[in-house]
Amino acid sequence: MTDITAGSGNVYEDLGYKNPEEARAKAMLARGIYTVIREQGLTQREAAEILGIDQPKVSSLVRGKLRDFSLERLIRFTIAPGYDVRIEVGEHHGNRKGRLEVAAA
Repeated sequence: MTDITAGSGNVYEDLGYKNPEEARAKAMLARGIYTVIREQGLTQREAAEILGIDQPKVSSLVRGKLRDFSLERLIRFTIAPGYDVRIEVGEHHGNRKGRLEVAAA
């Protein structure tokens, strides 16, 4: 019989990533960017023009290859097509480490 371990809610933490909160935030932003590209019916070339990057970088972005994209850059990509990004600092909760979260509107 196989033991089952409950996840933490952040797959990047469960997989042992060095900065799991940042990795999750980047993935959520990339997902949002991909959604905008798909909903607007943009080709990767058209998306590249809007984002100010070349088409191969758009390909990497939509395939989740995010190593070469900083969190700041992904935020700029989200703003470029006219979407808002809100950063909210919340109250401290006891002894646990703070979290970085991205939530879609």
